[in-house]
Amino acid sequence: MQLRPSTSLGALAIGILALPLAPAAYAQTGDAPVSAQDGASSAQAADVETFDSDTILVLGSRLIGQVDAPQPALLELGEADIAAYGASSIADLISALGPQVTSARGRGGGFPVILVNGVRIGSFRELRSYPPEAIEKFEVFPEEVALRYGYSADQRVINVILKRSYASFEVEGDYGQPFDGGYSTQDLEATYLRIAGDSRLNINLGWNNSSTLTEAERGVIQSGGVPDLATDPDPALYRSLVADSAGLEATLNWTTKLGADHSLAVNATFERDDSLRLQGLDTVLLTDPDGNSVLRSFNAADPLSVDNRSTSYASAATLTLNLGDWEVITTADVGRSNSNSAIQRRVNTAALVAAAANGTLALDADLGTFADAGFDEARTSTTTANTLSTLRGSPLYLPGGDVSVTLDAGYNWNRIESEDTRNPGPQTLLKRGNVNGGANITVPITSRAEDFGAALGDISFNAGAGVDHLSDFGTLYDWNVGLSWGITETLTLSATYVDRDAAPSLGQLGNPEIATLNVPVFDLVNNETVLVTVLSGGNPLLPAQSQKDWKLGAQWALPFLENARFSVDYLRNSSRNVAAAFPVLTPAIEAAFPTRVTRDLAGNLVQIDQRPITLAAREEERLQFGFNLSGQIGSAAPQNGGAPAGRGGPGGGGPVGGPVGGPVGGAVGGFAGMPGAPAAAGTGMGTNGPPAGFRPDPAAVARMRATFCEGDGTLLRTQLNAAIRAAASGGEPPRDANGQPVTFPPQLLERLAGADGVIDEQEFANLREQACADPAEASPAGGAFAAAGAPAGGAGGPPPSGPPASGPPAGAGGAGGGGFPGMGRFGGGGGAAGRWFVNLQYNLELRNDVLVAPGGPVLDLLDGDALSGGGQARHSGNLRVGTFYNGYGLIWNGTYTGKSRINGTGLPGSTDLTFNDYFTLNVRSFVDLGQRAKLVEAIPFLAGSRISFDVDNIFNARQRVTDSAGLVPLRYQPFLIDPVGRSFEIEFRKLF
Repeated sequence: MQLRPSTSLGALAIGILALPLAPAAYAQTGDAPVSAQDGASSAQAADVETFDSDTILVLGSRLIGQVDAPQPALLELGEADIAAYGASSIADLISALGPQVTSARGRGGGFPVILVNGVRIGSFRELRSYPPEAIEKFEVFPEEVALRYGYSADQRVINVILKRSYASFEVEGDYGQPFDGGYSTQDLEATYLRIAGDSRLNINLGWNNSSTLTEAERGVIQSGGVPDLATDPDPALYRSLVADSAGLEATLNWTTKLGADHSLAVNATFERDDSLRLQGLDTVLLTDPDGNSVLRSFNAADPLSVDNRSTSYASAATLTLNLGDWEVITTADVGRSNSNSAIQRRVNTAALVAAAANGTLALDADLGTFADAGFDEARTSTTTANTLSTLRGSPLYLPGGDVSVTLDAGYNWNRIESEDTRNPGPQTLLKRGNVNGGANITVPITSRAEDFGAALGDISFNAGAGVDHLSDFGTLYDWNVGLSWGITETLTLSATYVDRDAAPSLGQLGNPEIATLNVPVFDLVNNETVLVTVLSGGNPLLPAQSQKDWKLGAQWALPFLENARFSVDYLRNSSRNVAAAFPVLTPAIEAAFPTRVTRDLAGNLVQIDQRPITLAAREEERLQFGFNLSGQIGSAAPQNGGAPAGRGGPGGGGPVGGPVGGPVGGAVGGFAGMPGAPAAAGTGMGTNGPPAGFRPDPAAVARMRATFCEGDGTLLRTQLNAAIRAAASGGEPPRDANGQPVTFPPQLLERLAGADGVIDEQEFANLREQACADPAEASPAGGAFAAAGAPAGGAGGPPPSGPPASGPPAGAGGAGGGGFPGMGRFGGGGGAAGRWFVNLQYNLELRNDVLVAPGGPVLDLLDGDALSGGGQARHSGNLRVGTFYNGYGLIWNGTYTGKSRINGTGLPGSTDLTFNDYFTLNVRSFVDLGQRAKLVEAIPFLAGSRISFDVDNIFNARQRVTDSAGLVPLRYQPFLIDPVGRSFEIEFRKLF
């Protein structure tokens, strides 16, 4: 525990005391059924330095639900920081953070591991629709932390700490379209969430729609040419750049406590998506006996298209058991999805060509009789079932601290059934079962906190191993070792080595062979874009992949900048027998896989077999730099000085500053049981100040004083002690004489908790003394206990000097009921506070080599070779800059992609391709209409509402691709690379 003196007097003390008053007001005068060690004193009380009456103590214990790991967080967001992003859901917030939450390991950049209050969940579906207002703190950790939760070290970890009490009903709608027009998108969503301690209920309904954008609407030049006959339809009208689509989603999430120490979470989700993609028209080249040729297009009534409907059902559950010093978490996630596609067939044109050649069909004849060729059908059903149980605990204590052990075991099952009339034959059936298990141990070697080897800092070692037995593939092994060295409290170094086997996916091994016609491909050999037949499917000969990865990292909390974190990671990935999709067709790839490419006698590209291949080896090295900086705008309550604002309750009141917000926020002054005239919306909070002539009810103030200051505070102390123990163990909160739970905000418990797990009696006594002082002697900052008739609300007192207290960042109070000077987010709002932030990430590729086959060519992806369609840029980066002040938010998001190229053969007729660097800039602006007092007074419906306006790709930038002559190939026309360009979206959101 760290004690921090401050010369600020009663303002912050009363702010800290404000929250317990509400539960105390509800407490009965009888004895609480839960006994407490209320007579015990904190073990360290005798050692606390004696301060004068103008000194307060701020106790900095760890927030309940935080992750306990030697690696510090890469990013931490408090409530005010989260509000600055203007997100509508946790899924939106994660999307807005982008590279900040994406793994740098280069193994696919998988979606992060999600924890809720430090506990693993069964599926992200359980959390994705929660409004950000329900979050107390948001943390992002490096990949090594995933090992402590039974995952491999290739995913970052997000820990979402929820408020203990929260309730809202949210409705959101948005409309978007490109500035160039052509199509539009619409979304509607309704979300209900209630959090009551460890119980949560969430219901979410969503609908989305997008209209079609065709190549004709963007003037795209057709690769196959345009019809020679003016009466023929234009194929560009029947090629989609953006598919016509619509979707529905319904989710139910429920979490409940089981007994005193256990919990159960259940999720059920239904989703349906429909899409229609147009792939052009049939074309045919007709030649008469005289050698005259005409390109004809037909079948406009039934264009080549793919009409798809996918339906999925999923359910997940998480069972958490606390067995003494061990935590057992079991998750199960099952799902089934069905996908049905109708693919328009091409007309058999052989008879047409023959008829034109022998003169029985005129070149301009009516081709309408050939318009209906029917449909092929493709059906796929996928069933998955994944379970994982982890046992986490600290069975051994060393001089450096507790040894952390994680054991995990699970079973994954996957079944794919598919059939396709384009590939007649029996139904394809693929199945895989995976029995897996693993162990991870973290051993503290030295520790400053334990005063063991403190001169060396905090050093910890971790090691783990795992095994997977795949029913269709065999046994795979993995192991890892790592070292973390906290040189100082602000500088941490880490090193991790991972050795792992990986199997190809079921689809890579066994998907049926399918031929897709009319696919545009750029042929580097002939410098032309052609329509070819592409074969897709599986390759049963793919071997297991061997992966050996190094990661060396440094994280530094900059001492010369407040709330600034800098990180740098060096990553090296070595892979053998890499199962990969068939690369972009380059001369080097064609030479390495000559049987996969078919050309006619004239050398024209006709067909590509794009089934997966095995690359002999791949070596990658990169550096990733991250910089996060944030701060406060304006003068307000001290940062991190209080609990989060809650929602106002039924009496017209506003936020009270904590999870007790609902019942507590109703009455004047922000305290339950204090009747009086409801405060006008927007008054008494933030910078608006109290309404003219507003005074709290003297009788209510007297009742509150009697409740809190009566006797020696035994009842309140008893309940607080019981609540502290329950929070530490995950147990039930204390109850009053009527059996009703009495809850306290986590921040209050943290600040009053002593080192021995009970109230620090000295701190409790000091705060009671100040709160219960004679009203005539109360200082102007006395807030709740100032003399009856003192004005409530207002801008609040000045921030205290000295270092900020621990806890989530403070911010401006919301609209609504009263509040007291100096109370900050505990109810008064304490001034017009805002936030600003800067997030920067830069990637530098040092090496990216591919050995195609043993003894074969080595491809340098940074020097003209390629596996994907765009080459490999050496430089890339992302920058986010945001501000949020007095209800107004503005976020700038820029992404830079460096230059790259793909080499041709160098022979006549061939070409190189240059992919030029480019920069896109997006902006999101939003206004919390609920904080505009006069507007809400005129239109009460706007209370709790927000409107936002976003512009993506402000400069309408697109990557420019040119050949050796500086010309843009048809395949790389700007609208084929990015059909949307500059676009806008307007969104309206209301919280009830």
